[in-house]
Amino acid sequence: MTRRNDEAEATEAPVSLTRRTLFKALGAATAATTGASLLPGCGAKSSDQGAENLGFAEIPHALDFRHHLPEGYSADLLLRWGDPLDAFAGSFVPEKLDAKEQARRFGYNNDFIAFMPLDPDAGPGEGDRHCQSQNSARGLLCVNHEYTQPHLMFAGYTEASSVRGTSDAHIAVEQQACGHSVVEIEQTSDGWQPVLGSPYNRRITLTTAMEIVGAAAGDKRLQTSEDSSGTQVFGTVGNCAGGKTPWGTVLIAEEGFGGAFQGDPDNVADEVEARNHHAFGIEEGNRNWGDYDRRFDITVEPNEPNRFGWMVEYDPYDPESKPRKLTGLGRFEHEGFTVVSKPGEPVVAYGGDDDEHQFVYRFVSSDVYRPGENDHNRQLLTAGTLYAGQFREGGAGTWLPLVFGQGPLTPENGFRNQADVLIDCRRAATLLGATPMDRPEDVETNPVNDCTYVMLTKNKKRQAGDENPANPRARNTAGHVLEIVPPGRNGLRDHANDTFHWNTFLLGGNPNAEDPAERGAYGQQQPANISTHGWFANPDNVAFDGLGNMWIATDGCEDFGFHDGLWAMATEGERRAAPKHFFGCPQGGEICGPEFTPDGKTLFVAVQHPADADNSTFDTPLHRWPDNDPQLPPRPSVLAIRRDDGGSVGS
Repeated sequence: MTRRNDEAEATEAPVSLTRRTLFKALGAATAATTGASLLPGCGAKSSDQGAENLGFAEIPHALDFRHHLPEGYSADLLLRWGDPLDAFAGSFVPEKLDAKEQARRFGYNNDFIAFMPLDPDAGPGEGDRHCQSQNSARGLLCVNHEYTQPHLMFAGYTEASSVRGTSDAHIAVEQQACGHSVVEIEQTSDGWQPVLGSPYNRRITLTTAMEIVGAAAGDKRLQTSEDSSGTQVFGTVGNCAGGKTPWGTVLIAEEGFGGAFQGDPDNVADEVEARNHHAFGIEEGNRNWGDYDRRFDITVEPNEPNRFGWMVEYDPYDPESKPRKLTGLGRFEHEGFTVVSKPGEPVVAYGGDDDEHQFVYRFVSSDVYRPGENDHNRQLLTAGTLYAGQFREGGAGTWLPLVFGQGPLTPENGFRNQADVLIDCRRAATLLGATPMDRPEDVETNPVNDCTYVMLTKNKKRQAGDENPANPRARNTAGHVLEIVPPGRNGLRDHANDTFHWNTFLLGGNPNAEDPAERGAYGQQQPANISTHGWFANPDNVAFDGLGNMWIATDGCEDFGFHDGLWAMATEGERRAAPKHFFGCPQGGEICGPEFTPDGKTLFVAVQHPADADNSTFDTPLHRWPDNDPQLPPRPSVLAIRRDDGGSVGS
């Protein structure tokens, strides 16, 4: 099904931001700090970026029940919650949905998206051949399903009543609606379509068997009554963002896993685990999943939460492959991890812990990346060193190793071994002196300039006097973006080096806000022009096109009076950090997981929780996007966006 946009081009006069205005706004926010400066760039030699590379007709800020695209673009409605993955599942009837049926259908609240091309001459299990393909017309769409909302999925609930009163039958459906979907898709004359019944199509849910690997595997804190080995677990939950590897696997994050568990941590006998469970928001008032599935009750299985909060790696090209939880990448509320690889060098993976006052992390593998040797490469994320970032005044930064026995990570401070360091990653990073951040979400490296960008969504809990150079605003409501510049070595950036430089790439928010502490700052040149619709708030996910332009997805713009959406901008040159507004969500929705095909001619986006608003329920929703059918509720959906003339998206 194809939806077309009828929005006219925005005609408002641009907001002119001179360099002086930028530094004035920034100075008000940073007080005496000197680290957070909007600098000209990360030193890339490429001059290919500029206004001409983002020539689309910008859309205006809006807030209604539709999605919005620039003139000359169309969006195929590719996948919706409940859509079948096999050829015989039939139409979606939410009132008749049970767990077995949901396991055959696309899950709920789609988030991260990975497009994995298919080699037309290779089949399932031949990942070594597939992962070299640049096919942009056929591939696997690998999509996370972050969490469920019973009051929007089933009749008879309010948001409040669904927290503790969800029925066993509905919890069973929810557990199958979480996790991840793998769906073969193809571009046809009628647009992008799923390939029903494809041998690649797969659901990964809370009942999928997984292996636990890495330094914490087998530790006593991962052992339960059902798994005395501490190396096997069923399922994954809280799947937010993720990443792709050059050896053809997909990484999916476990973020808000604490909400799936119930019970009072103070009733857990082990003080270490009680403290641990408090840190991740486990409490008696959480969802009542533990009444249905006892492993989600910490008074029954106090170690079960320790088996969640990891990164999960799996092979989408082998539907029989067993996912692995990678303990070496640490346990926290993972937004995602993204990989940088260079031949003959260790792989480096960057990620963030999506909570207030939490940290940015980097993993460096023990062994090196060998192109084409995928059996070797698939072990790279199982052994290495995890680091937490320290961002200091003046733009200097250091990666602090989280290694048992080094610095404060000793038995005197309650760590028995490396497993403790990884399970209690947050406490370890705090003791090392890592910098508490304003909700670090997506952290990704630009393939063109080889610098790394950190999306810091917001932090309303940061008090005046508690600012730091990299997080300069108290009660940061609009968020900001940092740029990490690794040092150079042999003409390349050395991501494995333990030092780095950092810049403030932009400050989210209205550049004309009355309060200087809430004023946004964008652009580098004189003047740096953005329209009145070019500013945004609460950066969340990020993607880069083939020219190195940054595409930022937001989560929270409705607090500022307009929809969440997607903004594009250059990272170098005259248009550096000067956004243009490309996509807008229907009201109540959040955009997630922007992902380009290799040729740049299709952009996939996930619209999560449409119609999520006060008093909006399955029975009386705010609206019914995308179907607008009185028999169907609002449905989280994936769109495939294309230019009508077949050109590259954004240009």
